[in-house]
Amino acid sequence: MKKTRRVLLGLALIIGITVGAGCRSTGSQSKTSSASPSTTTKTVTDMAGTKVKVPTKVTRVADFWHANNQVVLLLGGQKKLVATTQMIKQSPWFKTIDPGISKVAAPFAGDDLQTEELLKAKPDVVIAADAAQVKQARKAKIPTVNVMYQTFAGLRQSVNLTAQVLGGTAPKIAKTYQKTLTTNLNDVKTRLKGVTTKPKVLHFVNATNLNQVDGTGTIVNEWIKAAGGQNALKQKGNMISVTTETLAKSDPDIIIVGSATTAEARAALKKNAVLSKLTAVKKNRVYGNPQGTFPWDRYSAEEALQVLWAAKKLHPDQFQNLNMVAKTKVFYQQFYHYQLSTAQANRLLNGASSPK
Repeated sequence: MKKTRRVLLGLALIIGITVGAGCRSTGSQSKTSSASPSTTTKTVTDMAGTKVKVPTKVTRVADFWHANNQVVLLLGGQKKLVATTQMIKQSPWFKTIDPGISKVAAPFAGDDLQTEELLKAKPDVVIAADAAQVKQARKAKIPTVNVMYQTFAGLRQSVNLTAQVLGGTAPKIAKTYQKTLTTNLNDVKTRLKGVTTKPKVLHFVNATNLNQVDGTGTIVNEWIKAAGGQNALKQKGNMISVTTETLAKSDPDIIIVGSATTAEARAALKKNAVLSKLTAVKKNRVYGNPQGTFPWDRYSAEEALQVLWAAKKLHPDQFQNLNMVAKTKVFYQQFYHYQLSTAQANRLLNGASSPK
């Protein structure tokens, strides 16, 4: 009997040890699983082809590319911004659409990024386009994503990349944006079907330096082509310096000037002894480019509207019934949840730098 009890006790002890060991094993696996990097980070491939691990849930974003702040706004991520640039903080249009941007830190001394100030903002991720800033942020051990692009295909990829970083509803909004961009590009193609003329377009960066223009191999060249035109210049490059004589020989049919109203653009060109003789200037076929939350003519998600606007300027007969005021108001309501007044929309389309 005693022997039987000893056997039973021994079996109980063995079972207890086995069960206990099993429980610890389960607990250990659970702990390992919950601490697994795959549950706390995700890997994205940025525009430079670099794989970057970012938090699965991003709540604090530092965005140091002026243009991409607009993309974050468009994707509904503006409340996640904890650091931005002075240019965006001071942009009248951006502040009108997102008043909260004025309170966001801008950790710069001039154009130089201040690492200590950046760290105080405690970003989960940094978004940038400048190689030096990307290097500096990564040196500070902050996940940093390069979102720079030069083409429409790049614009699409950059928007999707930003949405992937932001997470939440951003990817869904990005899909809607892509559909809008595709619809507008297709609308232009349809209206221009059978049209063989391609007006020559000269694009000035601004109205203050009439030797700085945009050549081929740029986002500007892309929307000129998409709008049914051709670049008046053969030189390649973004914001390049060209002699006045070269500009005169380009003989553009239309001139578009960035960061200026139509009145400012025309006045500046008419004051220039050489450029004032261009046919486009004499015929008043000079236009200030719309600006919005970021200038439409370069690195802007509002390229979706730019291609329509430009096509109407280049081919007015084919776009007589295109109401750009209505199109702009719908876009701002849909993506920024902001109701532009008709007066604001007209100012924006005329290249005004502020809503009033």
